[in-house]
Amino acid sequence: MGHHAAFHPVILGGDAGAYSLARAFHEGYGVTSTVVSIRPTPNVARSTIIRNVVEPRLDDPDVMVELIRRIAAAAPGPVIAVTCVDWYVRALAEHRERLEDAAVVPYPSAALLDQVMDKQRFSELCLRLGVPHPRTEVRDGGAPVGELDLRFPVIAKPGDNSAWHRVSFAGKAKVHLVQDREELAALLAAAGEAGYRRPMILQEYVPGDDAQMRIMTTYSDRAGAVRMAWGGRVLLEEHTPGTLGNPAAILTGALPQVEADARRLVEHLGWTGFANFDVKVDPRTGLGHFFELNPRTGRSNYYLTASGLNPAELWTADHLTGSWPEAAEPLEVLYRIVPGFLLDRYVHDPSVRAAARRARAVHPLKYGADRSPRRDAWVRLAELNQVRKFAQHHPAQEVGGEPGLPEPRPDLPSAGHKLV
Repeated sequence: MGHHAAFHPVILGGDAGAYSLARAFHEGYGVTSTVVSIRPTPNVARSTIIRNVVEPRLDDPDVMVELIRRIAAAAPGPVIAVTCVDWYVRALAEHRERLEDAAVVPYPSAALLDQVMDKQRFSELCLRLGVPHPRTEVRDGGAPVGELDLRFPVIAKPGDNSAWHRVSFAGKAKVHLVQDREELAALLAAAGEAGYRRPMILQEYVPGDDAQMRIMTTYSDRAGAVRMAWGGRVLLEEHTPGTLGNPAAILTGALPQVEADARRLVEHLGWTGFANFDVKVDPRTGLGHFFELNPRTGRSNYYLTASGLNPAELWTADHLTGSWPEAAEPLEVLYRIVPGFLLDRYVHDPSVRAAARRARAVHPLKYGADRSPRRDAWVRLAELNQVRKFAQHHPAQEVGGEPGLPEPRPDLPSAGHKLV
């Protein structure tokens, strides 16, 4: 553990990603973080390395600003405000001027965020730079499908995550796999009726199951120089509607093409801070196709800390101390939130299973310095609960081990021709 630093992290959100950031600060500096969540969650409420502040109105920017300023006024040193949640990144960037005398906000300008959080503009950027990217079209929520030059199935996801966060309707998910034109029409209609009339990004489905997914994270300093780039092979993803696409197991390692394209993107943008990329390798070409740039550390950010690339040390070096950690070769680790035996059940490549067994396994919520009987029991139960979730939601495999597509969502309203 490094020397104690007289600063105080404020982390917005209450999921495993927020806990992982608090753990990174504690591992690196021994500091206790304040984690602000809308409701108490077992991830943070029972932790001994976290002071949990519950604020049901946290999605109100005025409340967020006032709360961070109040925490900073009582903090023992400089406050740094961080998050793993897109809409809090946006709020922090938009209200930086109201916070910068009280807290460090280590995120790019709102104008730069607009270029990447708008998935349509990100698609256009990939096309200009020659970065592999699925064929894409855009429709607004509530709009007709119209002429669509894409082959089904298609992936449909919100172009504005902040607006998507504020609406609710039957069948809503983080990402939708749409099997045909009628199902797409139903989804657009349901989103529009719920109040989401912002862009929906429609992308041709890149074939393959979870094993084709890759993750990459970069860190660019305030001068725009890339200080860190590291990723891994996603072995399993979560498939429950609210967490669809979040990595459940990652085998870290070098990804030359993916890293090169990620560097090209952030350097072209003049990006600062963390960027997290979702990538899928097309088995027909071997190329990693970039889906999006997330302007933050991912929910699975502990894979970085466990690999020897602590996000807390990068933030504090860039914004607080000016003392960068010594460059070291990242470690290859197995990040997982599921029991190890699920990898044998759902990872079909024997060589990948063998590599996973050889790697040092790490779990973001299992931290020896954060021990309490109730929390430990909850972490064990949550891990075992993944068995039920995967049995219920993980897509079936076709005969021969080829990935099958999930069944169409039964809980979306059916579409008649009048909606098309």
